[in-house]
Amino acid sequence: MAEPRDQEQMPFLLLLPNLLTIAGMCLGLTSIRYAMVGRFELAVALLMLAAVIDGLDGLIARRLRATSEFGAELDSLSDFLCFGVAPGLLVYRFALGEANALGWIFVLIYAAAACLRLARFNVMRGDEGSSKKHFTGVPAPAGAMLAVLPVFLNLADLWDMRAQPGLVALWLGLVGMLMISRIPTLSPKALRIPRWGVGVMLMGTVIGMGLLVTRIWLLTVALDLIYVTLLLPAIWKMRGRILR
Repeated sequence: MAEPRDQEQMPFLLLLPNLLTIAGMCLGLTSIRYAMVGRFELAVALLMLAAVIDGLDGLIARRLRATSEFGAELDSLSDFLCFGVAPGLLVYRFALGEANALGWIFVLIYAAAACLRLARFNVMRGDEGSSKKHFTGVPAPAGAMLAVLPVFLNLADLWDMRAQPGLVALWLGLVGMLMISRIPTLSPKALRIPRWGVGVMLMGTVIGMGLLVTRIWLLTVALDLIYVTLLLPAIWKMRGRILR
């Protein structure tokens, strides 16, 4: 006897998080395409959009109670492409190039670190994924945004990092090490705003929106520098045992 048709169907809302994950993966692949032809502004913008979608798909899955092992594994594979492979290739094409063979080693270090970070997250998913206090190491999307900081600096007309390929390569390797480190990093779930800070946050949002529509690349540089500043106390506290 054939099964009832309603048992062969899946509610669209349960599929929505996976559709967003696939959309983010396509953005990462398209970012690589534009990086290969030298359209770095568009390539970086697509990576940023992929990071936004990465945050949304997990949130929507939890809100709709549509989480699954399949979705979690799909998300990890998409993250490796978008935040491990794509940023490395983008930075390599932007500042390192074929003439800097040594720079490719740092691209490999960064991509491998992103892979290891995601593998560790999968293993610790029950503990780290549900932690309300902090992440362990820099999350992959944040690491991707840090990795492309040299591109942000150039697009903001602050510093042409293409003239400093060695510095760019070292920065890429450093970001990779931060991703696999044991440094406790900020989790949005743990963020608490004191009452006196509410007004500051609201005005900061106004300033951020103004920069978003006028000087978006300056905003991305500022956000990266703020994030690094927040990491410094934890790095200092964990000095000597960052990778242990």
